[in-house]
Amino acid sequence: MIRTAVAAVALWVAVSIVPGLQVADGKTLLLAAILLGIVNATIRPVALFLSIPITIVTFGLFILVVNAGMLSLVARLVPDFTITSFASAVIGALVVSIVSAAINGGLTTG
Repeated sequence: MIRTAVAAVALWVAVSIVPGLQVADGKTLLLAAILLGIVNATIRPVALFLSIPITIVTFGLFILVVNAGMLSLVARLVPDFTITSFASAVIGALVVSIVSAAINGGLTTG
């Protein structure tokens, strides 16, 4: 429950500040957060494993591309959640990661 709430807040922040990310309403946002959690728990580890060589060559920056891909996948699966460009997906994934890390860090240390 807490992880889903954190993901929903992080997605809300990303949708609020990143041009090109759009969500219809709070219900869609919550559905996207739940699905993002499922995708990050199942598909993302496989994608990260398969991309180890390019991740090493790019000094870890390719992980941003993988995260953008996961966010784009969620946008394709959830109606009324749209991402207009790959750049928006990359920036959105970066914002979601930073906000989630900040909130999770505050929850564990507070």
